[in-house]
Amino acid sequence: MPRRTPAREAHNGARIMAGMHALLSAFAPIWILTAIGYAVGRSGLLGAQAEAVLGRFVFHVAMPAALFTMVSGARLNTFANSSMVAFAAGTALVCGLGFLASGRLFGRGTADRAIGSMTSGYVNSANLGIPVAVQVLGDASFVAQIILFQVLLVSPVILALLDSGTGAGTGTGTKPGSGKAVVFRRMLTMPVRNPIIMASLLGVAVSAFGLRLPHALAHSCDLLGAAAVPTALITLGLSLNTRPAAPGSAQLAQNTARPVRTARAEVVVAVALKTLVQPLTALAVGGPLLHLPEHQLLAVVLCSALPTAQNAFIYAQQYGLDTRPARNAVVASTVVSMGTLSLATWALATTGP
Repeated sequence: MPRRTPAREAHNGARIMAGMHALLSAFAPIWILTAIGYAVGRSGLLGAQAEAVLGRFVFHVAMPAALFTMVSGARLNTFANSSMVAFAAGTALVCGLGFLASGRLFGRGTADRAIGSMTSGYVNSANLGIPVAVQVLGDASFVAQIILFQVLLVSPVILALLDSGTGAGTGTGTKPGSGKAVVFRRMLTMPVRNPIIMASLLGVAVSAFGLRLPHALAHSCDLLGAAAVPTALITLGLSLNTRPAAPGSAQLAQNTARPVRTARAEVVVAVALKTLVQPLTALAVGGPLLHLPEHQLLAVVLCSALPTAQNAFIYAQQYGLDTRPARNAVVASTVVSMGTLSLATWALATTGP
């Protein structure tokens, strides 16, 4: 370990203070937009269907545009490195544990278990990870790799589980007892039916072939994509005005009728996996096992400690599932992560270069 000096201590202190300021600056828009959504929902300004309509807009229009823009402009070979191995290890572990916990501890079905997996391990890499990384790490290159990893590898797995668990894709149902052939056909056609996967695959094609979109089309995608995060946060705020289960949805009614203690325990488990187990796993893999340099280790742990992305709530909403576990996990993990991110910055930045 490098010898501590007054100048070095002052440098580390400045880095930590910059990190704390970055955390506050990054979290503020999340709370403000969510609060605005809550206030709008309480006032009834946008009507009873506002949450559903805005959720569909995010899932089918804005989020695909944002993902297409990100992936098409990225270099696809950038996330094959040791730092991503450490991050992926933490993600795989907590997603698997979240999937198992949702089923075995809380009796959830396949689709709800997929959401439990996502709330446990899918980090808020874009609107929170980027500003934090820029201030604490000096650049957001590693966050860009995480975005690619989640979009191209994690999301398709989650969406496949959602599709098979609901038999409904993004709102289109299948007849009961369809048979294995129909299920197999649905899996093969899922990229065409799912706007998230389709946009990601189109982005991969544009990036792989080095294509450049016409300026008008690229700018239109940028504008639509920019609406994804704020609209998702407004929708999240709207959802805080709790409503009863939708009429005619027996499974949803059963899910929303769970005891309060069970519902709270489900959120506690997801938040603990997300904010504690995931960064600690990344630290263990990146440190003792892979011996990452200190700056890279800080990047891996910091990004692993990011809270659950609001995508989990949007996915649950669009697949007709109980949105409360995902919604509460997003809110709770965002609160808790302010402490865990600060702790990671303090503990690891003090030993940095």
